[in-house]
Amino acid sequence: MSLSLKQMRYAIAVAEAGHFGRAARLCNVSQPALSQQIQLIEEFCGTPLFDRLKTGVRPTPFGAEFVLRARQVLDSADALTALARSRASRPDRPIRFGLIPTVAPYLLPEIFPALTRGLPELEFTVSENRTEALVGGLVDGSLDLALIGTEPPDAGPRLTCEPLFKDAFVLATSQHEPSEGPISLAAVAPERILLLDEGHCFRDQTIAACRLDNDPGSRTFAATSLSTIVEFVANGQGVTLLPQIALRKEATDPRIAIHPLASPGAGRMLSLVWREATPFRATFSQIAQVIREARQPENAR
Repeated sequence: MSLSLKQMRYAIAVAEAGHFGRAARLCNVSQPALSQQIQLIEEFCGTPLFDRLKTGVRPTPFGAEFVLRARQVLDSADALTALARSRASRPDRPIRFGLIPTVAPYLLPEIFPALTRGLPELEFTVSENRTEALVGGLVDGSLDLALIGTEPPDAGPRLTCEPLFKDAFVLATSQHEPSEGPISLAAVAPERILLLDEGHCFRDQTIAACRLDNDPGSRTFAATSLSTIVEFVANGQGVTLLPQIALRKEATDPRIAIHPLASPGAGRMLSLVWREATPFRATFSQIAQVIREARQPENAR
């Protein structure tokens, strides 16, 4: 006997679902059929993959290692299948495209019409998540592309990072706060700066730019979105940094004032990231170029 790709997919589904019944539904097979395949794997390996609990299952230490390696095998198999089916380096399925929350609502309305016009043969499925989750999706093969605002960490498989454009930061305050000319971040009271909650890369960038204490316990406020922060700023309850791409949506409130930052300022480089081993690198480079061109009129203003 040898292990099949189908059996590996079943094992991964059980690990992710934590339950044989839910995994069977995800795999569109009966629970007895799935359970039988897992049992065959365990007999082949000579040890259980999962601890059977009253409320479900969880991987044994061996099972966790098995699932990790199975994902790597399936990722390679999927890449080989995609290469065999591709024509002119074009995927034959929708491209799974992830964006960080401080980019997605502001950039998608611009870049998707441009992608539809420039690359009409491509289809996309779009998701929004934090950088760590997006990079994890690239690593485990559940994502093809990610648009992020930081350098991707060393996550195992080699990643290609294609810079798109720089996104400068500005300071948002209540309109009642007097100011003249660009504002130095050193002159802003640290306790007045409002932040996103932990896990957002934009939070980390704001902390670095403003040289703030990164102790979560030292702050009583953390928002899940820039829109929430802007509402607090409009009511005079603090100030915040905003990325330039967010201004058309987040700076329309007449109670908000936007101020440029004094030199050296602050900002981030937005980049498109994908696995280096993908057979679709030429297509992904084209997508990056379409995004850059879609932003050129904005960058010129």
